[in-house]
Amino acid sequence: MADAEQPRGTLTLRTLAMPGDANAAGDIFGGWVMAQMDLACGIRAAEHAGGRVVTAAVNEMVFEKPMHIGDTLCVYIDIEKIGRTSMTLLVQAWAQRYLTSHREKVIVGRFVMVALDEDGKPTRIPD
Repeated sequence: MADAEQPRGTLTLRTLAMPGDANAAGDIFGGWVMAQMDLACGIRAAEHAGGRVVTAAVNEMVFEKPMHIGDTLCVYIDIEKIGRTSMTLLVQAWAQRYLTSHREKVIVGRFVMVALDEDGKPTRIPD
């Protein structure tokens, strides 16, 4: 049976949740998932900007369901808005549950990334 809701955006990062990423109950730390989401934003934004980018803001972060040891984290990125030097990215983290094809959305966030030049100053994002 197919999941009713599908991920939005481009699959940008996949990684496995390991025991070192979890608390004693086997739930994956939210901070670990957020770090993976930030990494995926950096990859997608740098590809789009054609150069260096940094995280300027996390405008929203909604934790919907837990992740567990053995789940595969799949991070999807959708570029929602592009400004002169920054872009807003919708980030969806989905868990592919251990040893199954079942996926569940676990976290949704919005990140703002800023393009930088060689001197570390904001620079125009190419059209």
